[in-house]
Amino acid sequence: MTQLTKPYIIAADIGTTSAKTLVIDRDGRVIASHAVEYPLYTPRPDIAEQDPDEIFQAVVTGIRTVVGKAGVLPGQVLCVSFSSAMHSLIAIDRELQPLTQCITWADNRSVGYVKGLRESNGLDIYRATGTPIHPMSPLLKLMWIRDNRADLFENAYKFIGIKEYVFAKLFGELVIDYSIASATGLFNLKALQWDREALAACGVREEQLSRPVSTTYTLQGMSQEYAVSMGLAADTPFVVGASDGVLANLGVGAFEPGIHAVTIGTSGAVRGVVREPLTDPKGRLFCYALADNFWVVGGAINNGGIMFRWVRDQLATAEAEEGRRRGMDPYDYLTSLAMEVAPGSDGLIFLPLLAGERAPYWNANARGVFFGMSLYHQKKHMIRAVLEGVMYRIHSVNSALEELVGPTKEIRASGGFANSPFWLQIMADVLGTPVAVPNTIESSGLGAAQLGMLALGEIKDFSGVYDWMQVNQSLKASIPTHETYKQLTSIYNRVYHQLKDEFDAIAAFQQMYTKS
Repeated sequence: MTQLTKPYIIAADIGTTSAKTLVIDRDGRVIASHAVEYPLYTPRPDIAEQDPDEIFQAVVTGIRTVVGKAGVLPGQVLCVSFSSAMHSLIAIDRELQPLTQCITWADNRSVGYVKGLRESNGLDIYRATGTPIHPMSPLLKLMWIRDNRADLFENAYKFIGIKEYVFAKLFGELVIDYSIASATGLFNLKALQWDREALAACGVREEQLSRPVSTTYTLQGMSQEYAVSMGLAADTPFVVGASDGVLANLGVGAFEPGIHAVTIGTSGAVRGVVREPLTDPKGRLFCYALADNFWVVGGAINNGGIMFRWVRDQLATAEAEEGRRRGMDPYDYLTSLAMEVAPGSDGLIFLPLLAGERAPYWNANARGVFFGMSLYHQKKHMIRAVLEGVMYRIHSVNSALEELVGPTKEIRASGGFANSPFWLQIMADVLGTPVAVPNTIESSGLGAAQLGMLALGEIKDFSGVYDWMQVNQSLKASIPTHETYKQLTSIYNRVYHQLKDEFDAIAAFQQMYTKS
């Protein structure tokens, strides 16, 4: 009966730049989609905040719009299942009103706490929580608030993330799923509860945080006002869901040993799935919850597709304009120039660390470097070197992942870069691994829909995701080209480590310069 009367799942994905909402049927087809953008407020280079009420309204508007686009009746919705970006932090009062903006993963104000925590008990906290010690972590954000906004820290009722805020507005209940909790740096992976040592490090009490629940936890009975606003029945089940990264693995079918997911949008990530919590002895990789007996291990990079945009806007503006003059997409024209250059860019290496870096270095002070440049090198070499440099970053993370979980059999690619066969081939050649491109770019949304069906008892496991996706494109590595890239990735890694101290020095200079 349910199959006939409730044929649709709504997936709501709260991202860094927009809230994307999908209507998905039981065959995994995206019937309608809609995205509502919102701004990121950056009044200083180290601040990256958003308005939690703007995001909440974007979720409500997105659901209402997509329901209208698909012509879905309230009684036809099986559930609304959520995906969300990680590492956000909001202080709220007892009336659940925000006392701060939503401090995002990109906020860097707590960078000064990294070294001290690493040198004290940071490794123990990482091993317990699975979140590397980095300014993205709510643990470090709380340390900064404690020391820099003492009145706020003392008067706050709770500290929550953006998805918790959305659910609190809809249902008046403060819960956090194991997946988002496992990305806070405050959550013990094995005990599935808040970690005492991490709480002591930032001075927060357990009762100041939301109640941890499974990713399949479901709430019903939202206010009639919001139900009407979204075009849903008030008793529509809302599944708390998981984080966008782990759901992307599920959505592309990368949850078996040796099948790793690589997502590159503005930033990027490499992720594999294991059946129990697993942390890296060297502290390089995260470990986040997906569902019972599914844990996602991997690492995120700051510098993904944003590097190609930087090339377009800063390095190759004349070339981008020439592409427009020819009636081409500027990225396509820049790619055509890069294709004129041999693999390895004739010995030009780019360290694409313009936004600092996360895995596997976790070095917010890292900076970009062109290395090996000679009079011979032209603009087209620099363009290709940037594209290759992003893949050297992916290689660094994937190598650390292989040390922990074993060799890679196949990469499942998603994100904006998956639209570029040239960039995909560079990745295959750098990694020496086959690359498959699934037929959907909505991987987090599809993963959320699968999780929602599991939560409602409509499926017994995730095997149905294979029926939802097909591989559109497969690429194999060129052995000679892979050998070339093996030499260059080795040089790349040595250059980074030799410059590590100098990155700290130049970052300190830059910070002093921007304040003057």
